[in-house]
Amino acid sequence: MFSSLPQSRRSALRKITGAATIAAASASFSRQLRAAEAAVDSKTKGRINHSVCKWCYEKNPLEDFCRESKKIGLQSVELLEVKDFPTLKKYDLACAMVSGVPGGITSGLNRLENHDKIVEFIERTAPMVAERQFPNIICFSGNRAGMSDQQGLENCAVGLKRIAPIAEKHKVTVCMELLNSKRTHPDYMCDHTAWGVELVKRVGSERFKLLYDIFHMQIMEGDMMDTIRENHQYIAHYHTGGVPGRGEIDESQEINYPAVMKAILATGFKGFVAQEFVPKRSDAIASLKQGVQICDV
Repeated sequence: MFSSLPQSRRSALRKITGAATIAAASASFSRQLRAAEAAVDSKTKGRINHSVCKWCYEKNPLEDFCRESKKIGLQSVELLEVKDFPTLKKYDLACAMVSGVPGGITSGLNRLENHDKIVEFIERTAPMVAERQFPNIICFSGNRAGMSDQQGLENCAVGLKRIAPIAEKHKVTVCMELLNSKRTHPDYMCDHTAWGVELVKRVGSERFKLLYDIFHMQIMEGDMMDTIRENHQYIAHYHTGGVPGRGEIDESQEINYPAVMKAILATGFKGFVAQEFVPKRSDAIASLKQGVQICDV
């Protein structure tokens, strides 16, 4: 069909076809290069299940953050609510710790009047968490506000004994977070490992455990590696953060994170470790990547 075309027309078509072929090859190569770079970024040792707390990256839209987290090698973006599950699914990410409990940190299970709304939240949320095969839902003790630790322990146990059968039915774990009351969350009740462990023992369910926040417990107690070894059976999840200041977990702060991670692994831990530092440097994603690398022992 081309024999009838003028020479100039045939030459032009050859040039267009050649250019299109080169462009297609170039585009294909670019895709392959991006895929290779992503594969390099996402390569971790596989001994730690890596997660990150989204609230630390407020300037990053969730969609973009999920994309970058996946490239880094994270398996989860957490402290998100049920409404965020479709975005996580798009990027094949879990939510290792689901948030949204009524009352938040300050108004929790140590007040009997809060129990009904918290139980209702767990009843509504646990089936959706289980459907996605996500492992945990967060809860809090609440602040003391003049209440004794003993009374708070008793009250929390009452509420959690209502929650435990729901969690057991759906095979999700409800985790109470250990937080520091010295600097970050004044008056918070569940601020020492021993108090949290006693609560887990009183509830007596494999579906209620602690979220051990390394940042917070370094501030309150120190002695973390022995504490983890002695109480690992009561812990379902870990958070990180640099001390002081909750910045990057590099040499600018005092915790030896590789050593702590090795101590966690030595207990046989198979759950998630989530980065919960607030980046101080301008490239927040680079800081996150560095944090994952530090913990990837």
